[in-house]
Amino acid sequence: MDTTRVLLVDDEQDFLDLMQKRMAKRKIDLHVASSGQEALDLIRNSFFNVVILDVKMPGMDGIETLRQLRILSPDTQVIMLTGHADVETAVKGMELGAFDYMMKPMSFDYLLMKIQEANSMRSIGGM
Repeated sequence: MDTTRVLLVDDEQDFLDLMQKRMAKRKIDLHVASSGQEALDLIRNSFFNVVILDVKMPGMDGIETLRQLRILSPDTQVIMLTGHADVETAVKGMELGAFDYMMKPMSFDYLLMKIQEANSMRSIGGM
């Protein structure tokens, strides 16, 4: 993976810390936000190729964050992430243009593969 800029949005600080360490070893340019509002503030000031977005967060949830992210950065690919099986939320996320929907815990290698796929879709202009 070359210069893919990834934003991981999750309210679980331990998960953010772990992903930062693992992504750094793979030389992925990972930025983190612990809330939907923090993510939108970062997106207003910087471009990310791929956003990994937790669905269940206090305050602004992942679906509302995705809805606002689409207005700010329509070309950014989004992977929804949740620890709770919820088909309705997954469908809503996909209707709002999410690239994929993943359940926690997931394999790190599988997440990397999805980031690469999402970035490839963005590169060729797919949604």
